[in-house]
Amino acid sequence: MTMHTLHSSATPNARDLPRATRADFQTNDDKDMLRAARDLTKDLGDARPGIYWPDMLISAGIGYAGIAAAILSTNIAISIFAGLVAALALYRALMFIHELTHIHKNALPGFRTGWNLLVGIPLLTPSFMYEGVHVIHHKRTQYGTIEDPEYLPLALMKPWSLPLFVLVALLAPIALIVRAAVLVPLGVIIPSIRNFTWQRFSSLSINPDFRRKPPEGEFRKRVAWQEAGVFVWSWALIFSTQVLGWQPLLTALIILSLTATLNQLRTLVAHLWENEGEPMTVTAQFLDSVNVPPPGQIAEVWAPVGLRYHALHHLMPSMPYHDLPEAHRRLKEELGDGSTYDGANHPGMANLVGRIAKSTMGTKG
Repeated sequence: MTMHTLHSSATPNARDLPRATRADFQTNDDKDMLRAARDLTKDLGDARPGIYWPDMLISAGIGYAGIAAAILSTNIAISIFAGLVAALALYRALMFIHELTHIHKNALPGFRTGWNLLVGIPLLTPSFMYEGVHVIHHKRTQYGTIEDPEYLPLALMKPWSLPLFVLVALLAPIALIVRAAVLVPLGVIIPSIRNFTWQRFSSLSINPDFRRKPPEGEFRKRVAWQEAGVFVWSWALIFSTQVLGWQPLLTALIILSLTATLNQLRTLVAHLWENEGEPMTVTAQFLDSVNVPPPGQIAEVWAPVGLRYHALHHLMPSMPYHDLPEAHRRLKEELGDGSTYDGANHPGMANLVGRIAKSTMGTKG
């Protein structure tokens, strides 16, 4: 295979060179870029409790206050505004589930438990739904293959697949209530339902062919108490309608549907989705992933907690979210425009959605 003509360092005509793509590095890594990523970030990588805890707590607090305001206000404009604020704040709080899958278990004492009690269980999305699943997405031999729970070749699918992919998220809150209130307790009694629920409806995955393996060891204990938590909370929500009526719960579900849809939109542009199942090098995975770096700031809203640096995250999965901006700055400065690293940097969501949509328009059948 012929390697791409780009170099890891900028040249006088770097901006005129073609961008590096996944296909250019399908079988061979850009070792200079990987070495730079390692050497330039040696002093980064320690998760800081003074950033994680306030960020998560403030986001969750604003989110729940927004839901309360949307429910209690008699002014429709205020209710809509409060609902939008709540959806965005809870989206940010929820995205810490991604950090929990990568940080060392001893890095932030109590954070996993605190997040589950304050965010994961109340939103019926405990951390076990991502832990043990997301790491498969980062394995070099499984990323982009049929075994990857978080990958679909969306850019190579039919045009109707994109709106369907996004709109299905609207039903996520209802599906989570059914799972926690009905399937979980039935699974305690009927093993076949328990196995079905675990394999098909216990992971935040987008690959319909993914089947989750049973939990083991210490992880199994975490699953048990988190499942008990969402079961109790789901029925508390259902019984609340007998006291408060249906309006509060329906309002909260609408807000959480917006949160789920926003996350699905982010997922749609987290990768270029151009791989058809072949194993890829680390560089190819990086270039199939997406950074949306500054100067634009809107990406911090729709891709919070470091997810605007999703390609960089695939280079350094254990890097805490608060260090990714500095890591990006150093790599961009060192490697420059026109480098392989620059090939994963994109201007924004609209550009990325347009690219994927255009690709699907060329799909036959």
